[in-house]
Amino acid sequence: MKATAKDLRIHSKGLLEAVSRGEDVVITFRGKPCARLVPYEKTDKPIALDNDDDLFGIWADRIDIESVEEYVQSLRKGRF
Repeated sequence: MKATAKDLRIHSKGLLEAVSRGEDVVITFRGKPCARLVPYEKTDKPIALDNDDDLFGIWADRIDIESVEEYVQSLRKGRF
């Protein structure tokens, strides 16, 4: 299904209903496709950690920090 940006603004409820029925909606702006509305797929799969990330394990050698989560929470206490 195609819809213009104006259609999205005016008929957003109808477009969201179409998406909830499983349709893909392509939003066009000035005649060119610019966005796509697709049904949300909920997954129960856990998010995999990317061990290849350069920052993974950056605090592993810190002996003064036992728990990274507790340390970050202590840093944020003053701000929130």
